[in-house]
Amino acid sequence: MSWYLYVSHFLGGVFLANAIPHVVNGISGRSFPTLLASPPGEGLSSPMVNVLYGAFNLTIGYVLVYHVGEFSIRRIPDVLVVGAGGLLLAILLSRVLESFQRGR
Repeated sequence: MSWYLYVSHFLGGVFLANAIPHVVNGISGRSFPTLLASPPGEGLSSPMVNVLYGAFNLTIGYVLVYHVGEFSIRRIPDVLVVGAGGLLLAILLSRVLESFQRGR
């Protein structure tokens, strides 16, 4: 697999992981920070905005994983690259959101 396919799949994992908190908070009726809030990344967006933002992230992640190159759930390197992107974002978000919660 070419290097740019690894990058695409890694970023796809990032977008897929980022969709989770937005969709969950939106469906739960809770406000949650998005880049669309004011100030970006610090203010809270409405539940509807979070559902739409999460759907956008799901769409981009899906396209990057399944429509750029060939992704197979049976190939361990493919799964590891997508998982690494998701795990890295999850760790970064946990640190950022922890400080966000403390500041409130």
